[in-house]
Amino acid sequence: MGFLKKFIRNVFRDGMPAHTTSSFARLTDEELEAHLGVARYGDFTLPGAVRPSYDLQVVPCQGYRHDVYRDDENKTTVPVLMGAASSERLFDMFLEILDPLGPEVDVVLETSHNREARGHVDLYREHIDLPVLKSILCDYEDLLVNDGCTGIAVLNPSIPQEVQFDEHKLLIVYGSHLHEYERIFADRGVRCNDQMKFITEAEHVHSSSEDFGEQFEELKIRLGIDSHFGC
Repeated sequence: MGFLKKFIRNVFRDGMPAHTTSSFARLTDEELEAHLGVARYGDFTLPGAVRPSYDLQVVPCQGYRHDVYRDDENKTTVPVLMGAASSERLFDMFLEILDPLGPEVDVVLETSHNREARGHVDLYREHIDLPVLKSILCDYEDLLVNDGCTGIAVLNPSIPQEVQFDEHKLLIVYGSHLHEYERIFADRGVRCNDQMKFITEAEHVHSSSEDFGEQFEELKIRLGIDSHFGC
């Protein structure tokens, strides 16, 4: 099945006026299929989960930047690293940046497979040994890398630090003392560029399929998850 048949929705950057015209609006089927079939931009390869806007408002590239998460309710800020890695090294890098979290972690699966639901649903599993988690995730590499409706977060509340591998296949780390994560980025050839933009900051499209939806349900069972919170 081609990317065109798995194409499910446009996502606009926060704050874009509702009347803004999509760059996909007047494309022929052939033009759309050709654009969605492009995965390589220079030496960077996008995973199958997402594609940029037709007019390339953000050109996909590899790198990471420093950011800050602001919790307005608690009046606190949390340092953040946001990174994008080429598809061929993405999953191995995700597994590696879990190591600083320690030997036991909590896991949150994120799903937006239900298109009638707004946002995504979070499914939580506490206290899993990191080697066990990695072993399970390796069986679902294709799902985690190429499904635009699946995301995962792994955290250690006692540090506290959190690693997200989101629906856009960005690697996002929250917490203080993130030097070890920066070292892993650098060792993998992902360089710091605090001026870079990510695909989430412009119009883009997600891709999924019924098969990925079934695989997600399998992964949920393997992780022993049977409840959800938030959305």
